[in-house]
Amino acid sequence: MALSVVRGKVWKFGDNISTDLLMPGFSHDIISHQERAAYCMRAERPEFAGEVRSGDVIVAGRNFGCGSGRPAARNLMTLGVGAVIAESFGRLFFRNSVSSGFPVLYCPGVMAAFGEGDVLEADFRTGEVKNLTSGEALRAEPLPDIALRILEAGGVIALLKAEYGEKAR
Repeated sequence: MALSVVRGKVWKFGDNISTDLLMPGFSHDIISHQERAAYCMRAERPEFAGEVRSGDVIVAGRNFGCGSGRPAARNLMTLGVGAVIAESFGRLFFRNSVSSGFPVLYCPGVMAAFGEGDVLEADFRTGEVKNLTSGEALRAEPLPDIALRILEAGGVIALLKAEYGEKAR
């Protein structure tokens, strides 16, 4: 994946969106990623999994992905969500997302700058986050170089395979 700019329609969520909302516990018994992803955010916004489109972006408040260490970013990836841009993240969710190759970005003020359905453009290299609907621009907290490398490779496993080949088994 050549991670540079992510552009998509905004879905807004508030503070403290837990991994239980992203990947409910009962869904662990479901084998298919697609079937499991159908339960993503169902308790918060029942229409989300059926209406989100590939490339759409989640804008969220504080502590997005708080809770358990379940691989909740997998459901967002399966649904085609392009990225999550939030005021802050649960640390484990943030690390799991980057490790999985799912783009996440800290951006103070993002909740106030975007409305539901606005079009967001985020440049992960520069940290610039633009509201293409209103013209407002914000500066996100830059990701460390290693996080960018992992995201560009499509996850930590893909990066290790690219760098070490068969030795990365």
